[in-house]
Amino acid sequence: MIMQTDRVMPVLSCASLLAFWLLDFLTLQPNRIVPGTGYSPDAALGWPWALGVSALLLLSLVTSFPRLRAKHALQLLCVILLLIQLPLSLADFNTAHIPDTLPHARTGIASGFWLLLFFAALMLIELQQKMHLSRLSITALLMLPLSCLIWVTYTGQIESLALVREYASRSSQFQDALQVHLLLVCGAVGFSLLLGFLLVLLMRHWPVVQKFTFGLLNFIQTIPSLALFGLLIAPLGYLASHSDFLQSINVSGIGWAPALIALIAYSLLPIVRNIFIALEEVSDAVLESAKGMGMSRIQVFLQVRLPLAMPVILEGIRITSIQAIGLTAVAALIGAGGLGSFIFQGLGQAAMDMILLGALPILVMALLADLLFSGLAGLFRNGAKQ
Repeated sequence: MIMQTDRVMPVLSCASLLAFWLLDFLTLQPNRIVPGTGYSPDAALGWPWALGVSALLLLSLVTSFPRLRAKHALQLLCVILLLIQLPLSLADFNTAHIPDTLPHARTGIASGFWLLLFFAALMLIELQQKMHLSRLSITALLMLPLSCLIWVTYTGQIESLALVREYASRSSQFQDALQVHLLLVCGAVGFSLLLGFLLVLLMRHWPVVQKFTFGLLNFIQTIPSLALFGLLIAPLGYLASHSDFLQSINVSGIGWAPALIALIAYSLLPIVRNIFIALEEVSDAVLESAKGMGMSRIQVFLQVRLPLAMPVILEGIRITSIQAIGLTAVAALIGAGGLGSFIFQGLGQAAMDMILLGALPILVMALLADLLFSGLAGLFRNGAKQ
C-alpha cells in the first residue's frame, strides 16, 4: 500500500516561514506622512515571539509527512495558535517600540505579516476540507483569535496601529459609509429577488420569454460595472431635471439612484438563473404525490416545490450578495458613497491604511454573507433529506 504524502501543507508551511523571516513584519512611522521603518520578526517581536511563531510553522511542516492518526488536528491547533499570536504580537510591538515622546507614531502592518495571515487562511481552508469540518465548527475556532483581537483593541493595546488611528479620526464618516453600503446592498439584493421571482413566473408560463430574458441578463453581465454606472448618468439626469418628484427623493445622474439600478441589473442573472433551475428541477413524482394528497396548485408550490428549491435559491442569493457587496465599492466613483469612498481616497493619497479601512469591512461582510446563506442552504438540505 502506497502512503500518500500531504503536499499542500508542507508548501504552505515553507512559504509561511520564508515570508516570515525574509520580509519586514511590522513598520514604525513617526507620523502619517513620514515613511515607516521596517522591522524584521526578531527586531519587532524579540526572539521568544519569533521563535514561537517559527516553532508552530515547523510543527505544521513536520507533521505533514509522517502517517499520524491525529496529524490534521495537530496542524489545525498550530494554525489557530498562530492566528492568536498575531494580534498579541501587535500589542507587544506597540508596548516595546512606541515611545511617549512620539504621540503621533503609528504601527504599520508590513508584507510579512499579511503573507503570514494569508498562508494561515489557506492552511485553514485546506484542513477544513481534509477534516470535513463544517463552517460552523471553523467559525467557532476562529472566535478564539477574533476574541483576542477584540481584547487587545478594547484595552487600547493597539491604539497606535495605523488602521485604528485612521478609524479614530474618521469614525463618524466610517459609520455613515457603512450604513450607505449596507442599504445599497440590501436594496439591490431585495429588489433583484422580487424581480427575479416575477421574471421566473413569466418564463414558466410563457417559454418564449425565457430566451429573451436570459439573453438580456447575460448581455448586461458583459458590460463593465463602471461603464454601466456611466451610461445611467445621462438618462437619470434628464429625467430628474424634468420631474419634481425625482428631485424630491434626490434622484440625479449621480448618487444612489444609478448605483442601485446598476446593482440590481447585475444581481438579476444569478438570482433568476438559480430560481428558474431550482423550481424546474423539483421531481415530478414528488409534485404528483402532493397533488394526489389533495393539495391545490398554490399549496403544491408553497409547501412542496418552493421548500425543495430553497437550497439552490439561497445559493443564488449568496452569490448575488457577495457580488453586490464588492460592486457597491465601485459605486463610490459616481457619488453613491459607501466604503468604496475610503478605498479611492486612499488610492489618491497613497495611504494604504485608508484603503484597508474601506476594503477590510467589505471582505468581512462578504465572508459573513457567504457563511449566513451557506448555513441556511445547509439547513434546508438537511430538512429536505429528513
